[in-house]
Amino acid sequence: MNIVQLVGARVLASLQGLGHAAIFFAGLVGVLPQALRRFGLVITQIFAIGNRSLVIILASGLAVGFVLALQMYYALVTYGAAESLGLVVNLSLVRELGPVVTALLFAGRAGTSLTAEIGLMKAGEQLAAMELMAIDPRARVLAPRFIAGAISMPLLAILFSAIGILGAWVVAVGLIGIDAGNFWSIQQNKVDIWRDVGNGVVKSAVFGVVCTFVALYQGYETQATPEGVAYATTRTVVISSLAVLGMDFILTALMFSTP
Repeated sequence: MNIVQLVGARVLASLQGLGHAAIFFAGLVGVLPQALRRFGLVITQIFAIGNRSLVIILASGLAVGFVLALQMYYALVTYGAAESLGLVVNLSLVRELGPVVTALLFAGRAGTSLTAEIGLMKAGEQLAAMELMAIDPRARVLAPRFIAGAISMPLLAILFSAIGILGAWVVAVGLIGIDAGNFWSIQQNKVDIWRDVGNGVVKSAVFGVVCTFVALYQGYETQATPEGVAYATTRTVVISSLAVLGMDFILTALMFSTP
């Protein structure tokens, strides 16, 4: 009975946490119009979240493009389909690797930064001071960062995929010897702008909302201690990564299950 009680207590605690997060998300969405009226704050956060993540995104995209071109060539040349290398690389990046890897990098770089920043503001009682001055911290602090994360993530994913395709072109054409015209023409003929690229952008937008919300929620709800902030930062990476992988499966099943 002790084991049953323990499992039941854990389940109830998890459901309570999910309910609290849902209420928090609804409240955050409700104050988004107030943040949009101060769009300068959003622009500042886009620079902090998106622009400062460019280096790791571009470097990772280039490396993924290099490796993906080599691995796909070794697999395709066995079946005499090396000319399809450009198509396979493009679809792999814009459909899956671009949004997913960018989201994981986003959670590790920008997500942890947001959680630590909000957590330190809470530990320093800056959020409490705003409430005493009748300023809603969700509208003034959280909402601009939420909008900036939702905007930055698709842009970063597009750049990741673009630089990855260029990296694959360098390896395929410069090192392997694939015809450059064939590399690009098969992509133009076989890649659909809405079904492939559009769905990839939708995925990245969803991942941006999920990762940014998890980071803000963990920072806002953390204990106002150095240990609490450190623990919240770790939870941000873990929860965001698991949420991205789970959402990726669901979105892929919905988007590409029908021809």
